[in-house]
Amino acid sequence: MTHDQDSGLDTGVPHSARLWNYWLGGKDNFASDRAAGDEIARRFPSIVDLAVADRAFLRRVVRHLVEQEGIRQILDIGTGLPTGDNTHQVAQSIAPDTRIVYVDNDPLVLVHARALLTSTAEGATDYIEADLNDPEGILREAARTLDFSKPVAVTLLGIVHFILDDEESRDVVRRLVGALPSGSFLTIAHGCHDINRAEADDIVTFWNEHGTPKIVYRGSAEIARYFDGLELLPPGVVPCSRWRPEPGDPDLDVNQYCGVARKR
Repeated sequence: MTHDQDSGLDTGVPHSARLWNYWLGGKDNFASDRAAGDEIARRFPSIVDLAVADRAFLRRVVRHLVEQEGIRQILDIGTGLPTGDNTHQVAQSIAPDTRIVYVDNDPLVLVHARALLTSTAEGATDYIEADLNDPEGILREAARTLDFSKPVAVTLLGIVHFILDDEESRDVVRRLVGALPSGSFLTIAHGCHDINRAEADDIVTFWNEHGTPKIVYRGSAEIARYFDGLELLPPGVVPCSRWRPEPGDPDLDVNQYCGVARKR
């Protein structure tokens, strides 16, 4: 086992955040992540397309929420490692007074959190080291920066599939949504096995044998249940590459379904 003495990181075991960083062309990853990333890409050739499509979806949905829905507060849970076009950069380029709170439990993300804490003078950014399994703790800490009497957009991109139990994952999402006022939004992107089922099952098996944290892919109908009681925006639950694509976006389906919904 290999550890970074300064941060306590286990660099010998591939980690999902660092793998994502590798596929997106970042430098915050280790040899174990690159080896696993190459093997996964060999087994599941569309995985890099998935990573790129997921990031493009983040940009599109943040623009929509801020520009079209008037959202000025975003709670980004499962932040991942900083890359280009982070949530606050996209949001504050449209509305400088937007306030963003990032949440992650990966110590490497904490090391780089300073890159997420830049902000316009009119807005604010904050970072919380916390786990999705403790939604009340996240909400309590986020309230230092966000006003939960006003609409908040919660984004859960590529994180709910780390909660392996179906009912537990739905309960966590319900508890988060329950604390939001009317006019708030929930965005989820979640690994899905409805497309390329054999490859999807293979990637999950490989990852759970070699990497951390463990994952589960769900079907589109299961993912849609996270939005029960909310107003799902068109086009509904679709591959993230199909959620309001823009001219020039690649015409493909990826194993990452997403949805955006409003709380009435």
